[in-house]
Amino acid sequence: MSLGRSWASEDDAIYQDAIRNGYIVLGWGGEVDWSDPEFDDWEGIKERWRQDHPEASNNDPNMSQMYAFRINMEVGSLVVISDGNRKFRAIGEITGPYQFIPGPNGEYNHRRAVRWLWHGESLPRELIYGKVFSQVSAYQLNSQAVDWVGLEQIIGSGGGTDTTDGRPETYVLIIDEINRANISKVFGELITLLEPDKRAGMPNALTVRLPYSKTEFSVPSNLHLIGTMNTADRSIALLDTALRRRFRFRELAPRPELLTVIDGLDLALVLATINQRIEYLLDREHRIGHAFFMECQTREDVDGVMRDKVIPLLQEYFFEDWGRIRSVLGAGFISEREIAPPPGFEGLPRKAWAVRKVFSSNAYQHLLTGVAPNALDDMAPDE
Repeated sequence: MSLGRSWASEDDAIYQDAIRNGYIVLGWGGEVDWSDPEFDDWEGIKERWRQDHPEASNNDPNMSQMYAFRINMEVGSLVVISDGNRKFRAIGEITGPYQFIPGPNGEYNHRRAVRWLWHGESLPRELIYGKVFSQVSAYQLNSQAVDWVGLEQIIGSGGGTDTTDGRPETYVLIIDEINRANISKVFGELITLLEPDKRAGMPNALTVRLPYSKTEFSVPSNLHLIGTMNTADRSIALLDTALRRRFRFRELAPRPELLTVIDGLDLALVLATINQRIEYLLDREHRIGHAFFMECQTREDVDGVMRDKVIPLLQEYFFEDWGRIRSVLGAGFISEREIAPPPGFEGLPRKAWAVRKVFSSNAYQHLLTGVAPNALDDMAPDE
């Protein structure tokens, strides 16, 4: 239903009074009191109006609008107050029957009591309705086009007060490893709709027709998209340029300060030391995240993370260059021995590397202090 135009001062007074006093009002229907039970159906309304206006057709809004207002609306019905054909500014529940209350200058004489569920600044109709509003004063919406979830959220956020803007809850869609996706296949035409000003209800709102359902589709303004990626992944260099322009990029660096001391071992210092050496030998994009160690409760848990997660990751980073891996971790984790040339083959001995079956008791101490491997005199080749 319409309660006047928000930009017209005389109409705004009608709207504001209706909000303050809990009612909706109709201007059609003249000065006839339609409360008598004889007007409980279409024929009764038509016959009475034609007594004064015999030339009136069945499309006369004084009859059709009164029928919608007087009969179609029932106690308990929801009424949406439109603001033009693309916005709405209030939602209420009909709480009483038709009333004839003469308005100023003999206009707007017909009322229904309303309990306002939400009212505030005008919102885009796409939040609750999939079609453009009609310019008719009062009519029944197509229930199949109503976004009932959106309607419920706005009603739940408003409480009939002016303390909220009534916008629906925020939704967040997280796309993990977004840089590994085929962006053109994932988003297609929707890539343009992600831009803030292209969202539903925004100044440059756009819609697309979905290829299979053939329905119009737009991206609501209350949807936030977060794409995660690992900067160490070489595929980041191939990230779609269109995607780069539509997202803000924020680095989430490792946070060693979130780690605790376990069995006398300062995990924060261990991680910071490892990352400092990785950054020197490789680059800052390959630093190890603190999440690896967050669940550790004992020294054995830390050893398990080092053996099963950190060392395999370093193997990948350094392409099995065990000398560099040992430079990062120290000799307490990686053993070294020499392999003599096979019989009958002339050549120099080669180094062989392996992850120790049992880490040295002072492996973390040597990792932190940076003691050179040849200074370790308390470890056999494979402790």
